Amino acid sequence: MATEIKGIFEDSLAEKIKSSKILVVGAGGIGCELLKNIVLVGFANIEVIDLDTIDVTNLNRQFLFQKRHVGKSKSTVARESALKFNPDVNIKSYHDSILNPDYGVSFYKKFALVLNALDNNTARNHVNRMCLASGIPLVESGTAGYLGQVSVIKKGDTECFECQPKPRQKTFPGCTIRNTPSEPIHCIVWAKHLFNQLFGEHDADEDVSPDREDPEAAMGDAGKVREDGNVERISTRQWAQDCDYDTPKIFNKLFNDDIQYLLTMDKLWSKRTPPTPLNWKALPVDDKNGQNGNSNNGIKDQAVWSMKQCAEVLGKSINTLKKQFKACSEGDHLVWDKDDDAAMDFVTACANIRSHIFSIQQKSRFDVKSMAGNIIPAIATTNAVIAGCIVMEAIKILNDDFESCRTVYFGSKKRICNRVLNPCLLAKPNPKCYVCAERPEASIKLNLKTTTVKQFEERILKKAFSMIAPDAEIEGRGVIFISSEAGEMECNNDKTLNELGVLDGTIISCDDFMQEYNLKLVLYHSDELEEGVDYVLVSGDLSQLQGQKAEPSTSEDSSTKTQEQSCSKNNNENPESEDKIDIVFDSSESNASSGSALKRPAEEKVEGQTPKKIKSASEEDNDVIELE
Repeated sequence: MATEIKGIFEDSLAEKIKSSKILVVGAGGIGCELLKNIVLVGFANIEVIDLDTIDVTNLNRQFLFQKRHVGKSKSTVARESALKFNPDVNIKSYHDSILNPDYGVSFYKKFALVLNALDNNTARNHVNRMCLASGIPLVESGTAGYLGQVSVIKKGDTECFECQPKPRQKTFPGCTIRNTPSEPIHCIVWAKHLFNQLFGEHDADEDVSPDREDPEAAMGDAGKVREDGNVERISTRQWAQDCDYDTPKIFNKLFNDDIQYLLTMDKLWSKRTPPTPLNWKALPVDDKNGQNGNSNNGIKDQAVWSMKQCAEVLGKSINTLKKQFKACSEGDHLVWDKDDDAAMDFVTACANIRSHIFSIQQKSRFDVKSMAGNIIPAIATTNAVIAGCIVMEAIKILNDDFESCRTVYFGSKKRICNRVLNPCLLAKPNPKCYVCAERPEASIKLNLKTTTVKQFEERILKKAFSMIAPDAEIEGRGVIFISSEAGEMECNNDKTLNELGVLDGTIISCDDFMQEYNLKLVLYHSDELEEGVDYVLVSGDLSQLQGQKAEPSTSEDSSTKTQEQSCSKNNNENPESEDKIDIVFDSSESNASSGSALKRPAEEKVEGQTPKKIKSASEEDNDVIELE
């Protein structure tokens, strides 16, 4: 089914489309439609990268895949399927993470364009920075249900993907999750934490039980107190392994013993309904918070299970997960996946049992899956429309008609003249952006006395600022306390920032050589952060984070200019309302890189920078600079 584009475009543009090499990042919902489109339009040099594999749940909307492809690489199968539309096209596929250090600036410079079809902001941020560093235009996209958007990013001419602050994922205080849940989502988060405690990656912040081993606790079976006064504690996983994951024992420990302990905290229940402990051998027959396992017109996953059904499902899922966990290699663990039946059954059963105990409405497996996976149902037609818009913007760029490029919103509530597709003028770069500004800088407020170097690196530099392999130096002192070289600064991991001499107002210079990205962070100390909040992005004034208003275009008639100005203005005034559709929930998130990025060789000098003298933060240094 070879395509012929002569006559559709001018000869010069047709030749440019045919000869231009483009990179497609993502081969999922949008990526499949996009790959099909660009092959049919006439692009002949394409590279596509995706780390994900095909799941049976993808087949209803990712039409390049069939049932026989389940378990195979998305990028590989997408390439094979797309070649059937035009066998003469040159398509190269990578089954890999775009975060891999192998894909540096030189890799991006091979392409005339980069087209994003991603489903998570970590990868989006990274591609955004790599395109800025390499000077390659990027067409960004996203869908969520019936909403979608496409935008063009060009260094120096438009705002980048990170110019506007994105809404942070909602978190819940640990004490609410462990002690006083009041909503179904609290119980679902608790159940996911329990999965990790038993089978997944251990995180002390996700402990699901009250501290029953406190020597002053009311319970008599507290942990053993050593002669030095310390408590000998046993982790939840170790305890479960010691009893060979015996379901009745796990049930009674979590849903009876721990609840009994919570009831001893009288102050918690002075204005709340106290929880009701459950016992494995005395499960209630009628469930006032559920629907007693009604079939809901025969749709199994939409039925709310009774307590007896929850207990049965819990037992089966624990046995399955135990076998999977024991089959893991030493040091490895399970990862919760909404599409894994045993993992999903475990979370549904545990969440509903806990909901019953705290008199919270129980949810069906379908509802729990949606809430636990943060799923917005993916719509095939939305993906198709957005993929078409990506190609239209790509053709404008190749035709050197950048002035005609637009940010396009699909299905937005802010419609102009009832149009489903709403084009808006591209916004100018945000001069205060901590990524694409001439001198990127941000200010954050955190607890310098309790935040460790490892937490600062993982939660702030990597998670919040999307760095892959950061180096961090206390400016003015030449002290590098975080290094991208493995083993170089790991001795600092458990030290607090304050112990390293980081004080209120200290400036930290952070580099990611892979992304060619430098950021100055001004750290301010605060003892009054909300529980569960690691930091607060300040940047001096939150209003500084807002981008500039879009200017009217000179190439459109007056009515179109007025409409597009209005659209752009509205979106700048309330970026969060549209930023929600920046995340695509139609496949699992791309895995993060291991962080072992290559550093710039020591002999390579950076223009405008003086060589750094590496000095360990553990060395004695009395020159502490305190800023007013």
